[in-house]
Amino acid sequence: MTNIDDKMKHELPENAYRELKEGEVYEPIMKPNKIYPEVNAWSVIWGIVMAAIFSAAAAYLGLKIGQVFEAAIPIAIIAVGASTLAKRKNPLGENVIIQSIGASSGVIVAGAIFTLPALFIISETTPGLDLQVEFYQIFLASLFGGFLGILFLIPFRKYFVSDMHGKYPFPEATATTEILVSGAKGGNQAKLLLISGLIGGVYDFVVATFGAWAEVFSSRVLPYGEKIANEFKLVFKLNIGAAVMGMGYIIGLKYALIIACGSFFAWWVIVPLFSQFAMVDGDTITLLSSMSAEEIFNTYARYIGIGAIAMAGLIGVAKSSKIIKTAMGLAVSETFSKSTRSENQKRTERDIPMKIILFGLIVTTLLIFLFFWLGVVDNLLIALVGVAIVMFFAFLFTTVAANAIAIVGTNPVSGMTMMTLILSSFVLAAVGLSGPSGMVAALIIGGVVCTALAMAGGFITDLKIGYWIGTSPYKQETWKFLGTFVSAITVGGVILILSKTYGYTGEGSMVAPQANAMASIIKPLMSGESTPWMLYIGGAFLALILDKLKVPALAFALGMFIPIQLNTPLLVGGAIAWYVASRSKDEKVNNARRDRGTLVASGLIAGGAIMGVVSAILRFANIDMFMTAWSKTAAAEYLGLGMFVLLCAYLIWDAKQAKVEPENQE
Repeated sequence: MTNIDDKMKHELPENAYRELKEGEVYEPIMKPNKIYPEVNAWSVIWGIVMAAIFSAAAAYLGLKIGQVFEAAIPIAIIAVGASTLAKRKNPLGENVIIQSIGASSGVIVAGAIFTLPALFIISETTPGLDLQVEFYQIFLASLFGGFLGILFLIPFRKYFVSDMHGKYPFPEATATTEILVSGAKGGNQAKLLLISGLIGGVYDFVVATFGAWAEVFSSRVLPYGEKIANEFKLVFKLNIGAAVMGMGYIIGLKYALIIACGSFFAWWVIVPLFSQFAMVDGDTITLLSSMSAEEIFNTYARYIGIGAIAMAGLIGVAKSSKIIKTAMGLAVSETFSKSTRSENQKRTERDIPMKIILFGLIVTTLLIFLFFWLGVVDNLLIALVGVAIVMFFAFLFTTVAANAIAIVGTNPVSGMTMMTLILSSFVLAAVGLSGPSGMVAALIIGGVVCTALAMAGGFITDLKIGYWIGTSPYKQETWKFLGTFVSAITVGGVILILSKTYGYTGEGSMVAPQANAMASIIKPLMSGESTPWMLYIGGAFLALILDKLKVPALAFALGMFIPIQLNTPLLVGGAIAWYVASRSKDEKVNNARRDRGTLVASGLIAGGAIMGVVSAILRFANIDMFMTAWSKTAAAEYLGLGMFVLLCAYLIWDAKQAKVEPENQE
């Protein structure tokens, strides 16, 4: 534990992170019997600004590499830094509200980009099909999904944040809480985040806007690299972006290595193996050796990854069955309890009244029905079926998502959404909806469910932070709706801009791996095309084997699906995280370096992602300064590799500047 952590923990009660003894009560920093500044113009305006900025950044990064930037920690750092510079009095409650409103960005983005870009992908890859995707469809699917996630989770707040005190680690909530209570330290951290953000932003902006050096280094430019790629189908690729490498640092070596191993297995085992076979289609025989490694990966290997992702999601649901049962029982008892809230109830225990929650659920359900009926399917029966599917899966998986975040800080929404899409497609086909209309309906249903699950997982983090610090839950719950609204508008605009600027298929497009997976699943189910069931089944069995071997199946499977060039920099970033946290014999120094590196990496991610959005907007406005011919040369790739090495050296150097304060040394 670093000295900074020690200082922060001394500001929290001693029993903040451990289970309470018989009769023991947790008293937060902000005392329940006192009133503190929480919701005011400062906190609301800053929260809106953070929601808009980080929604744009997270959407760009998620569509580019498939990893959604968790905004809670950087927003907390910025909130503390801003309040310190402005010399706000008692800003802790305000900063929690800023973080809670702003953190809507990451969860709304995850729900939207995992599913809704698949509408564009299907339209782009199907000859003669022109699906008209409107802004209001993306916006309303994200908005209503976010509202459902909030409304379904509120009855479970007491169970997760209070009844289970000390039993769940809440890793992200812990880190964010420590930052929020750090006071002046937060101001210094904000400066560090700003500097690294400028470096990451300029670095990625130069690559994306001017093509000053190649964005991807490939082994094809090495001596004999092209020959090895063509004859043996062995290719190595590395994306040299600052944001991607920074994400690897945050993920850490363990999970970055698992993701990379999934990628290596797909590209260096499955692709070369498949190149030895031929495909027979009637009288036509196609030798797979005539295909490039990239073509074999896109046509065959990634479908195995899709099957593994889906099965990993099912495994996660199965393992959480007891928690679902417990949580559903709690929800029923909370919902139908005849007791009313006492007027003397502590400020820190008050939620939005259950009657309002029920009314909100009824209104949201009605609005979703009208949205489906008038804006998606134009059929009363199918609209009713769609609403039923949304409500069932959103409620069923809400507690699974919250539990996953509480334990490991990771929400497996993609796997649960894939299962929702598959089952939704069968149900919709059974009531007579198929073809393009069925694809649109199924994907928008999936978008609403996916956003609800992402919101449930993210919001439980906010509520746990508020519980530890002592803010008013009903204020967090009320203003979370505003953050959801701002984020839904922003992500809808970014998805449309990126679709017109880069697209989601073909060379130079946004990768959008989860959305591509959703499109790959939904298209054959709804169009009567041949479905690669054997590849899906093979991936499913692989996930089962990985689970038995105690290997995180979802991380490995995502690595199999995401292109190798976006996984290798994750491994580099993870290796740097391990390196800077293991060079000293003093554990306090190692921890201080790791924490400082986390701030630098967060800055690289935020800066790179935000400037990536700026670059996309410039292209959308027909301001094209990209040196296409130069960026495709071997010299540009070597230069890119050199710049990437310098960027990694900067991260290592800056992280190792961390110092342990003498007064906290033992």
